Amino acid sequence: MAEGDEDKSMLYKLKPVIDRLPAVVRPEGHVHFRTKMTWVVFILVLYFAMTNIVIYGLSQEGGVDLFAQYRAILAGAQFSLMHLGIGPIVTGSIIMQLFTGAKIIKLNLKNDEDKAVYQGTQKMLVLIMIVVESVPQVYGFMVPSEKFIGGMDGVWADHGDQLAKFVIVLQLIVGSYLVFLMDEVVSKWGIGSGISLFIAAGVAQQIFTGSLNWHPVDNTAPISIDDNPPAGTIPKTIYLFHHMSASQLSGGGYERIFLAQPNPMVALIGTIAIFLFVAYTESSRIELPLAHGGARGARGRYPIKLIYASNIPVILMAALLANVSMFSMLFWSHPSFQNVPLLGGNWMLGYYSEGATRPDGGLAYYLSTVNGLGDWLLPMLSNQYLDATGLDKTRLQIGIHVIVYVIIMILGSILFARFWIETTNMGPEAVATQIESSGMQIPGFRRDPRVLKRVLERYIPVVTIISGATVGGLAAGADLIGTVGNASGTGVLLAVGIMIQLYDAIGREQMMEMHPVLRGFFGGE
Repeated sequence: MAEGDEDKSMLYKLKPVIDRLPAVVRPEGHVHFRTKMTWVVFILVLYFAMTNIVIYGLSQEGGVDLFAQYRAILAGAQFSLMHLGIGPIVTGSIIMQLFTGAKIIKLNLKNDEDKAVYQGTQKMLVLIMIVVESVPQVYGFMVPSEKFIGGMDGVWADHGDQLAKFVIVLQLIVGSYLVFLMDEVVSKWGIGSGISLFIAAGVAQQIFTGSLNWHPVDNTAPISIDDNPPAGTIPKTIYLFHHMSASQLSGGGYERIFLAQPNPMVALIGTIAIFLFVAYTESSRIELPLAHGGARGARGRYPIKLIYASNIPVILMAALLANVSMFSMLFWSHPSFQNVPLLGGNWMLGYYSEGATRPDGGLAYYLSTVNGLGDWLLPMLSNQYLDATGLDKTRLQIGIHVIVYVIIMILGSILFARFWIETTNMGPEAVATQIESSGMQIPGFRRDPRVLKRVLERYIPVVTIISGATVGGLAAGADLIGTVGNASGTGVLLAVGIMIQLYDAIGREQMMEMHPVLRGFFGGE
């Protein structure tokens, strides 16, 4: 960044506001491994507590969950304090990355002052996005209870409904900002990323209940083999095999066990296959040999993973598609948005059946996630399943939906992967400086960051593109196969990758605890 104040980014004018926003203080020195693990466990327990705290005053009937398709990925819980999940945080990150990547925001993220302004501006965007995502949902699709409205009438006569909705919005704002602060606690005082931790926790919970839940699909009716078997894959399979005769099994029983919702056996098999494949992919890497310039015989390797940009690009893509789904539904069905020129009530943007959260057609339909084989393969093979979808779609339209979704996921993940490595100092120049400052060098080359940069430029940009395409393709492929617990293929992909990365991060922390000299190389304090 230039030295003159006139060359500073316009975002510096926001500093007086940014500096007053609530934030988690960064530790002044090294945080011990045990302390970090304590914070991680505490924040995880707090997250599960918040997912079980229902929004006060909200009716449980008549509401519509705009993020129903993306619950696992956005780490939220319907109609709880975590209703918005990590959506506002990720959306704010998307906007900042796009603006920085397009050079609209001129900040040098290697400069500490510029980086602080970047992070502060992102925090302001998160606050704005919390309001942007909560207000339309509450005033359009979340219904306060009659008792709560009656109580608010006593506070503000004849305006109890509006006051009740305002109180619900305040609860969403407080809950969502707490999530943001919890993410900061994990990243500054714990291990890894709070956002990633919440996603993995939510997906793990859904997979567990989707596999082992022995309660019937409809808790208000008795369990039966006809239309109300156990909801979990394993109890459902055991129950149907035990209570069905051979003729019933051959007359459609096997189809119900392996293919029919809820939680068919093929979804459990698909979940296990995704787990194993992602674990294998995470272990694939290129390793550059390193030697210490001042200590003879001290050698090491710098790993450039195939999943170099981690799973962040998929999280960003999922949040982007969730916002497309939410706003398309608002423009189609919300009275306040229907009069917006070009967008309001435009079927080309997306149209919905009354009370439905999945689009019936338009752009939103082709960008919506695919939920397993029953969503695309079976309708393309059988007229019975095609009619059962309830959508007036031909096989060609379903095929186009699958192709468009896969292409968008791959291309979008590549784009976000490139932005991510530049905004997190994972590019060739930043990595070269990191290696050089640790005293290491590539054997046979001069100890010079410029030389290291040229070597790394042969690998990192290419691996970044491959990384984005791989995670995007894996996520889309996992969605096509389907998973148990409605966790979504993308959710399972993220959860597996996150758990592997957390395991690696814990291993690095333990190494740094035993060998403090390694902290500089790993970027520790």
